[in-house]
Amino acid sequence: MARRAQVLEVDAAPESDRLAPFPHPRHTTRLFGHEVAARELADAIASGRCHHAWLLSGPEGIGKATLAWAAATFAVCGGAAEGEAGGPLATARDAPAAAQVRALSYPGLLLIRIPYDLKDKRFRTVITVDEVRRLKGFLSHTVGDGGWRVVIVDTADDMNIAAANALLKSLEEPPPRTLFFLISASPGRLLPTIRSRCRTLQLGALGEADLKGAALAAISASEDAVAADGAALDGLIVEAGGSVRRLLTLAAGAGAGLGPAVSGLFDRLPNVDWTQVHRLADDLAAPANAARYDMFFALLLDRLAGDVRGAVAGGSQPPGALATRAELWETLVREKASADALNLDRKTLVIDAVARLQAATAR
Repeated sequence: MARRAQVLEVDAAPESDRLAPFPHPRHTTRLFGHEVAARELADAIASGRCHHAWLLSGPEGIGKATLAWAAATFAVCGGAAEGEAGGPLATARDAPAAAQVRALSYPGLLLIRIPYDLKDKRFRTVITVDEVRRLKGFLSHTVGDGGWRVVIVDTADDMNIAAANALLKSLEEPPPRTLFFLISASPGRLLPTIRSRCRTLQLGALGEADLKGAALAAISASEDAVAADGAALDGLIVEAGGSVRRLLTLAAGAGAGLGPAVSGLFDRLPNVDWTQVHRLADDLAAPANAARYDMFFALLLDRLAGDVRGAVAGGSQPPGALATRAELWETLVREKASADALNLDRKTLVIDAVARLQAATAR
């Protein structure tokens, strides 16, 4: 009797688009939230007249990648399995094509992301043009049985300008039955010509029930034991701000103490305890604390944005002060992205961010 073919789900290297020790989004068995967007994608793909490029935008960690992988699997599997529960994009998990997608071995799938340098044992800082040039060979091959070819870019924000221009060429003249899913937390940073060729799905932060459900599902499937149950997550929901990624980071302990630190920093402005700031910056600059570093800036930017929204609603600040705060938010987003891309000193960035915040508050 013929032996059934097996698909090995083994990753050769660390993955830049995965928050370890939790499963990669392609392994997620259920999409929490975003029902309207999921239905729109399912209907478009099932119709066979689907727009070729989709820009999935929204805050970090809310499930954009999970939605993209669910849509990709739905497309290559030929639609939902009969009687399958789990939402508009649900497919049978034991379908051969679904297993190939999880293993990154499906011939009609290309994932573009920041690569891992096996020689230097570290991630590259950006998606380079060489990564995007793989599209040329990928798109030149036909897919059997008239199926879909799927390209996922996670995230499009990570492309340098040469990579973005190379991607644009493929978006301008895509082969038939090709789907692009571009994931972005900062779509304003993308080339306008890329945005204009995509159909945008703007996704919002998750509600409490979906946020908690997604986090518990990820924790139960994590490689390492993460000591967090429903009750433990309840105390972190507000701080997570609708982001599963942030909630999982907090639950895993990487964000311990950062919420009170950021709140205390804002509460004391324009006064700053620089000794404490330097101590915090040293902690965040440690090579092992990349997740804490990202969490600090996420909390800082959220608090800054929240203060601006609150001041607008309450009319408690003059227009000039609000403009200064809004400009500061944009500056910090831009400078962090630049520092990450160029692998600049984290401690300097943290201290500069606090100094800019103090100066903006003192005006």
